[in-house]
This record gives sequence, C-alpha cells and structure tokens, in this order.
Amino acid sequence: MLIGMSNQTAIKPAVAAASGVKTSPHRFNRFEIKYLIPEHEVPALREQLAERMYTDPLSPPGGYRVESLYFDSPDLRCYTEKIEGLKFRRKFRIRSYGEGVLGPNSKVSAEIKQRVNKVTQKRRLDLPFIYALALGDSTGVAVGERVDVDKLLASVPEVQHNLVREIASFAQNYRLRPIATTKYHREAFVGVDAEASSRVTIDHGVSGRDRDFLLGQDFDDRPTVTPGIAVVEIKCDERVPFWLTDMTAQLEMSVIRMSKYCQTIEAFNNRPASALGSVDPIF
Repeated sequence: MLIGMSNQTAIKPAVAAASGVKTSPHRFNRFEIKYLIPEHEVPALREQLAERMYTDPLSPPGGYRVESLYFDSPDLRCYTEKIEGLKFRRKFRIRSYGEGVLGPNSKVSAEIKQRVNKVTQKRRLDLPFIYALALGDSTGVAVGERVDVDKLLASVPEVQHNLVREIASFAQNYRLRPIATTKYHREAFVGVDAEASSRVTIDHGVSGRDRDFLLGQDFDDRPTVTPGIAVVEIKCDERVPFWLTDMTAQLEMSVIRMSKYCQTIEAFNNRPASALGSVDPIF
C-alpha cells in the first residue's frame, strides 16, 4: 500500500474544495517583488490594475482563500536559511485553494519553492492531501506511516518522478515535519498580450498557526502581518512592465523583503509548538 493504509484510501480522482480556483503551472521561474500597503489604499491600486490587467478569470468573484502548510526541520533550518539570506535555499509546502475542510483525497499542490540568487523557482505536483502529507513528513506521524516512494511513483505521471524523489530526499535529509500554516484571502490580476506572464496579487488578512494542521478549518489564526495591511506581490517571468514600476512609484509603494512563512515563525517567537515535541496526527 502507498503509505500503509487500507484499500479504501487507494488512489482516487482527487477532489478539490469547491472554490473554482485552478492551480498554476507545474514548473516555472519568475521574479517576485513584495510591497505592504494599508487596506484603505487598496481601492486605488485595484482601480489602476483594472486599467491594464484582467481579474484572474480562474478566480471566483471577490477572490479566494489560500492556505499553505509549511514543513521544516525541528531546528527550523529552512527558516534560518531564509533569514541568513542564502543565495540557494528551498522549502516544501502543501497549498490548498478555496473553502472547505480537506479530506484525505482532497486535491492539493505539493510544492518545492526555491530561491536561486534573485530568481524564484517553483515545481509542483497535484496529489491527494494524505499522500502529500506522507511525502513531506519524514516522521510518518502525520498520517500514521512513512510514504512508500516506489508505490507513489507508480501512481503519478513519469514526468513527475524526479520531483517526487527530490521531495522525499529533501524530507529525509532535512528531517522535515509539519511546522506552520499561512492563510489569507487573495485577489489576483493577470496581464494581457505581451504581458500575459505578469501577475499581481493582493493578499488580505494574512495569518498563521503552529498546530492543528488539517487545512480548511475556520480558526481565528494569529495575525502574522499587521491587521489593516495588505501584501501586494508583482510576479513576472522576465522583467516588470514599465507601467507597473511607474504605478508603484506613484502610489509610493516601497519594496520589502518578507516571507509569509517566516512571519508565522516570528509571530510565535521563533518557537512554534510544532517544532518542540512530537508531530500531531492529521489523519
């Protein structure tokens, strides 16, 4: 069996939360620039974006919920590498989109996100939540048993085999375990024509927690960005369009360096409960 469970949890068509949100491409490089702006300035930003970009056609009206579960070592090695500014660093996360508590077969994105100098690289595969958890949790406690990589490989397309192996190796070498979540409500805008690869997101109510890692629950998580402040990200494959640069200057938006995952760790005084003891079962 894939991770030591009965046939009733064998591979089925993955069921996503009823969000209407489609996930991003499975492999890409890009530049990401972040800003913090007060919520009362968002309408002006939204108005300017609407003149040159489309609201993401894959998004439900009004945006959608994004929740991510991040994995790290007990000594928070991934967090430390980010804070120390290593030119090459990476992390593993599971991301879900939309509302509703996830079940074992709910569709999630299992992602390696890495930074190489100034370029962000992402590789992802879509898996049932329970298999993504087993793949990233080196302890095996989250779902009751460690993943059987060979059997997981038999269930995914061959083009994704190297990524499965990489995640499994990363999890074992770093002793990864579930550590923290991030959660927010996202508005997304996409470029058109020659700027079709450009994307701008506005994230509201950024929060997180360091326990209870079943995704989709309606907890009042701890704010990890100051309430009343939104996180704006400009994401481009090659260069930022000049009009976007001019817009940020006109709106007096200042570039910041931040990680939502690191914000969660710091919100718990760099001592998240998930790193201090045994891993809590999720399924």
